Amino acid sequence: MKNIRNFCIIAHIDHGKSTLADRLLDYTNTVSERQKQEQLLDTMDLERERGITIKSHAIQMDYHYNGDSYVLNLIDTPGHVDFSYEVSRSIAACEGALLIVDAAQSIQAQTISNLYLALENDLEIIPVLNKVDLPSANPEEVTDDIVNLLGCDPSEVIHASGKTGFGVDKILQAIIEQVPAPQGDPKAPLQALIFDSVYNPYRGVETYFRVMNGVIREKQKVKFMATDKEYVADEVGTLKLTQYPKKFIGTGDVGYLVTGIKEAQEVKVGDTITGADHPTKEQIDGFEDVKPMVFAGIYPVDTDEYEELRGSMEKLKLNDASLVYTPESSAALGFGFRCGFLGMLHLEIIQERLEREFNMTVITTVPNVSYHAFTKKHPDTVILVNNPSDLPDPSGLDRVEEPYIKASIITKADFVGPVMSLCIEKRGIITNQTYLTTDRVELSFDMPLAEIVFDFYDRLKTVSKGYASFDYHPIGLRESKLVRLDILLNGQPVDALSALIHADNAYTIGKKMVVKLRKLIPRQQFDIPIQAAIGAKIISRETIKALRKDVTAKCYGGDITRKRKLLEKQKKGKKRMRQVGNVEIPQSAFMAVLKLDD
Repeated sequence: MKNIRNFCIIAHIDHGKSTLADRLLDYTNTVSERQKQEQLLDTMDLERERGITIKSHAIQMDYHYNGDSYVLNLIDTPGHVDFSYEVSRSIAACEGALLIVDAAQSIQAQTISNLYLALENDLEIIPVLNKVDLPSANPEEVTDDIVNLLGCDPSEVIHASGKTGFGVDKILQAIIEQVPAPQGDPKAPLQALIFDSVYNPYRGVETYFRVMNGVIREKQKVKFMATDKEYVADEVGTLKLTQYPKKFIGTGDVGYLVTGIKEAQEVKVGDTITGADHPTKEQIDGFEDVKPMVFAGIYPVDTDEYEELRGSMEKLKLNDASLVYTPESSAALGFGFRCGFLGMLHLEIIQERLEREFNMTVITTVPNVSYHAFTKKHPDTVILVNNPSDLPDPSGLDRVEEPYIKASIITKADFVGPVMSLCIEKRGIITNQTYLTTDRVELSFDMPLAEIVFDFYDRLKTVSKGYASFDYHPIGLRESKLVRLDILLNGQPVDALSALIHADNAYTIGKKMVVKLRKLIPRQQFDIPIQAAIGAKIISRETIKALRKDVTAKCYGGDITRKRKLLEKQKKGKKRMRQVGNVEIPQSAFMAVLKLDD
């Protein structure tokens, strides 16, 4: 056990985490020349294109140092804020962390939030200054930032470059010398932490775990404590680039487990594995069920493809246990699903994977968050509102509570004004402002989650010229004055365009939506009124004028009554058409509602 080291890498997006992991694998000869490729641990095409880690990976390296051979377990973590729960479980499985900071970009919001997670778990932090070979690098200044943040000595900050491999030997040396060996009792009952799972179409769900106490053996009967289910360990082993089966995995080590589970929901990240015959008394703390934060409807463009979409969603769910969906139907879009996501990036990824991996073209409705409503009749009973149509009638409504988040934004001092005004416009309340250096400021806000769902991130990048970094975590529910805004087309409500909005913003958003829709919906043979309404009250209206034919063209000369007769006849026809007419809403209209400020 004394020669095992478990560590993870924490960094902001684009600070070179995956590239540095590649260099560690090269240096320890874990990958052969033939297997080498960029971002080796990012296996999805999407991850490679966007340069982000979506699914975390674990890999074991063997390294000889001062005559001893060491086992180094790298537990990779996803970089994005949507997956922060997965990051927290990966961190809980380690004793040390490499804190990677880009020498050109310095410390960003996510670096700090993940660092706090690591410090809460008492991890040994090894600061690494990456990309020192860049012409725009500023090593001295960024080293000072790291020293101020961690309170370490400047000599402890390792200078490295993931691209050239400079400094990788010093990183490996620091991991062995500074990261403590795992603690645990090999004779105690088995207690292992699940930090990830992947779906293999041939073998079912493969569970990645770290043994805290005891030993897990092949063919042993194991029990998952959160789901209270028992399985037989068909195979256990360690994770290199491929899997290496072993007879047992000892205390402090990291491995995989195959039990033939076919349902991804049965394996929960953060759960404890124990022996079925001699179970451990306590579960590893910190386990929670992943809760979706953002909800949206996903519908097939062609209604005949509903069954195909259902099949695709089931297959996706096997790969991504945090996706939640239930069938729903909409008058405008037919049959589809109401889906819950961890955040906006998660929503984008699911949509993109449906299109790429399953060739499904889908329409996504306006995303919204989950609210709690209370009626006057039953003021203590919570009504969950995931869809605007679930909101009870306003006359019997007592109050609505919406989820709030604590947002942390790090930006240059020049952009404090624009960033503050953006956050205040989004109903944010500033709680703290600290200068990290003379030029970098950390702003903390309490804001409603619903306000950052739309275009907040894009606008934050615009007002700060790309220099602001953003991170958030939920802080519970607060009472809010919310109303349901409905869009009526030709007098008929379009349920897919309904949204729950704060009463103060309802008029401006309603106005913007009808103006935008007027431009996007094609003209018909009759006038189409587009109205925004709160309950029975119309707050805004635009009209799409009819395409008109000049029916009086053949009437030249003669009495005016002849022309009037023709125009009256046309008017009656238009009126009849309007009663039976059907307005098609183009896909672009649904998407445009999300980008009202363009």
